[in-house]
Amino acid sequence: MTSLFPTTRRTAPADRTRPSTTPGDHVSTPSSDVALDVRALKKIYEGAGRQVEAVRDLTFSVARGELVCIVGPSGAGKTTLLRGIAGLLPLTSGEVVLDGARVTGPPAGMAVVFQEYGRSLFPWLTVRQNVELPLKEKGLKKAERREKVEAALEAVGLADSGDAHPWQLSGGMQQRVAIARAVAYEPSVLLMDEPFAAVDAQTRADLEDLVRTLWHRLGVTVLFVTHDIEEAVYLGQRVLVLSNRPTVILEDVTVDLPDVRDQLETRSTARFAELRHHVYELVQKAKKGYRPDGEAV
Repeated sequence: MTSLFPTTRRTAPADRTRPSTTPGDHVSTPSSDVALDVRALKKIYEGAGRQVEAVRDLTFSVARGELVCIVGPSGAGKTTLLRGIAGLLPLTSGEVVLDGARVTGPPAGMAVVFQEYGRSLFPWLTVRQNVELPLKEKGLKKAERREKVEAALEAVGLADSGDAHPWQLSGGMQQRVAIARAVAYEPSVLLMDEPFAAVDAQTRADLEDLVRTLWHRLGVTVLFVTHDIEEAVYLGQRVLVLSNRPTVILEDVTVDLPDVRDQLETRSTARFAELRHHVYELVQKAKKGYRPDGEAV
C-alpha cells in the first residue's frame, strides 16, 4: 500500500519557538517558510441599502507545517475569514497567498473540512467512494486512487468501514470520513471550520487527538477555526484571537506547551490553565468591544 506519510517525522513545534506577542502585533515569518499569507483582508457585505464591514485589515501568516487555531466571539467572522482564505468567498480587498501564489478561487493545494459533515458527504456513495471523489477530480489513475483511499481510511481508523454508507455511521465516524477525504487529497494546507462542534465531548477528544496525530505524520499546515477555547489551546502552536466586528486580530498567542500532548495530563497542567485563562480573558474583552486599534465598535 502506498503511504500518505513521509518516512521522517516532521520538525517538532518546540524547535520553532515564536516570541510572545502583544495585542495587535503579528509575528512575521521568512517568506520561504510561509505556507499561507493573509494580507490586509477586508470583507464588506452589501444589501438593503447598507454596508456591513465584517472583516477589517486582517493580516497574519502561517509557517509550513504549523498548526494555528482561531477563536473569537460569536459572530466575529471566523467562518467568513476561512471561506475567504479558501477562495470560496470574494474579498472586498486584500489578498491570500498560498505557497507563493495568490488565491483567486479554490486552490489545488488546499482542502477544507467543514462543520456540517453530514452535508459534505454524499449519502448514496460508500465511504470509500466519498474519499475517492476529489482524487478523481485530480485526475489520478484508479490504482493510485485506491491506494491513497485505503491509506487515508487506515489513518483515521476506518479501514474496515470503506463499504459502508455515511448514513450507517455515527456523527464522529462521518467526520472521520470527511477528514480522510481531505488527507487523501494530500493538501499543503488544511482548513478546518469548527469540525467537531456537533459531536459529543468524548468523540471530540478522540478527534482532537486524531488531528494532532495526522498533523505530525503528514507535516501538513493546519488552520483550525473553533469556538472552544480549551480546544484551541490544546491543539494549536498559536491561537489567533479575533476581535468583534469589524474583525481584526486582537492577539497572536504562542502556545508554549510540550509537543506531545495528552487529554488528561496536558489539560491538568498549570501552564494550560494559564493559557486558557488568558485566551478566555481576551475573548471576553472582545465581546465587550475592546480593540487593539483603540476604536469603538
